[in-house]
Amino acid sequence: MKLDKFPKYDLTFSGPTPIQHLKRLSAELGNKVQIYAKREDCNSGLAFGGNKTRKLEYIVPDAIEGGYDTLVSIGGIQSNQTRQVAAVAAHLGMSCVLVQENWVNYHDAVYDRVGNIELSRILGADVRLDAAGFDIGIRPSWEAAMDEVRSKGGKPFPVPAGCSEHPKGGLGFVGFAEEVRKQEAELGFKFDYIVVCAVTGSTQAGMIVGFAADGRANKVIGIDGSAKPEKTRAQVLRIARNTADLVELGREITEDDVVLDTRFGGPEYGLPNEGTMEAIRLCARTEGMLTDPVYEGKSMDGMIQMIRNGEFPEGSRVLYAHLGGAPALNAYSYLFRNG
Repeated sequence: MKLDKFPKYDLTFSGPTPIQHLKRLSAELGNKVQIYAKREDCNSGLAFGGNKTRKLEYIVPDAIEGGYDTLVSIGGIQSNQTRQVAAVAAHLGMSCVLVQENWVNYHDAVYDRVGNIELSRILGADVRLDAAGFDIGIRPSWEAAMDEVRSKGGKPFPVPAGCSEHPKGGLGFVGFAEEVRKQEAELGFKFDYIVVCAVTGSTQAGMIVGFAADGRANKVIGIDGSAKPEKTRAQVLRIARNTADLVELGREITEDDVVLDTRFGGPEYGLPNEGTMEAIRLCARTEGMLTDPVYEGKSMDGMIQMIRNGEFPEGSRVLYAHLGGAPALNAYSYLFRNG
């Protein structure tokens, strides 16, 4: 693979993100499977970081080289993506416009004032609330925001939802796989499975390409968090194929390479089910590791239930990709009013 041919702007801490053995959670689930977590939630000093910060390392060189002055992105009201884009814009000395659509059917008096959106405002972003509902495609409100920046003499650089529609959106998680391989060499073993949440698709897509290099593409288990899994599956496949071409993988990515478990994403995007809530609490109370109701709680639930159901062979080592997102917990404070 040829990842090094692409320019990269360092936004994460130097060195690999840590891999942590979740010993107490493994024991709680019977010790038949050993769980490890790769902590993308600790990957940067920019507003708590997260998986989009890794992706942006390969995207912002185009913004810098092209002389753009404003990063324009989009997400839900509690988007991790927009918070990370706002932080990167501040770090680069650029302006930032964020469209925050009403992607989650959740109502709380402070939902649009705390958590990720609060941090984006503190970071100086121009935050625009929009009533449009959830979709992972290109949004008219986002295009309108870019038109407005142009009308005022600015030069907007588009950062799509989850970075996923950007042609280079998958590169960061090709790098993730290469990083894991180096860490495996130090650990003395290879992970049998990698579990990751999937919504807009480029995180899982990049991992599929990265792990395809050593025959583990279909060992990347995506846990759907969109509750629109057919759209997500199609997007993962499309982005993975494009990314494979970019890095000259040397083989085609097929439908069999995309493993997406659709059992844990309901009832809707951004709304936790009982399993999500139990997983958040169990992970927190055994490991002190926080996950959120939108993304990581759902992938944690999926992994826990798969282990309980015996779906991983006994003795497996499972790597949980913690993508960040804990700042959103503040927006769901009512659900956790009793812990």
